[in-house]
Amino acid sequence: MIRILVMLAALVCALPAAAQQNDPQNTVVLETTKGNVVVRLRPDLAPKHAERIKTLARDGFYNNAPFHRVITGFMAQTGDGDKGNGTGKSKYPNMAAEFSKTPFKRGVVGMARATDPNSANCQFFIMFTDAPHLNGQYTVIGEVVSGMENVDKLNRGEPVPNPDRIVKASVQADAKR
Repeated sequence: MIRILVMLAALVCALPAAAQQNDPQNTVVLETTKGNVVVRLRPDLAPKHAERIKTLARDGFYNNAPFHRVITGFMAQTGDGDKGNGTGKSKYPNMAAEFSKTPFKRGVVGMARATDPNSANCQFFIMFTDAPHLNGQYTVIGEVVSGMENVDKLNRGEPVPNPDRIVKASVQADAKR
């Protein structure tokens, strides 16, 4: 009887985590030139940044955006649907930082910014490996839940001479069934 209660308690505790992982409203699919990358946004950590990513995906802003800065052993940066070279921004204003204690590790997605912590706008990066020096300095907006092998295949460079691209970005909940 105790085992059954323990198993039921474990199941009840696991349900919120499972529901959070399968949340089409907060899942963005990046169709890239190397294959799909699925990102689970974390509105619990950065609600304004997560909403911005969804808005820009719905606007088509990320379609054809290059992975303009891809550094082996560090990260792949994209999201400049304006100029494509890392200097562009969206039509929306810059955002105030939403820092958290969530560490930057492989697969974590963070918001890119200039030197001002409150200058994030549209660009984001995906971590290839752990980067504790970014913890508490950049906003964590999500994590890759599938397709990290496609991120690993991206062409490298700073800038990338022949960059891979986001062919199309979409919010999973918007997909036609």
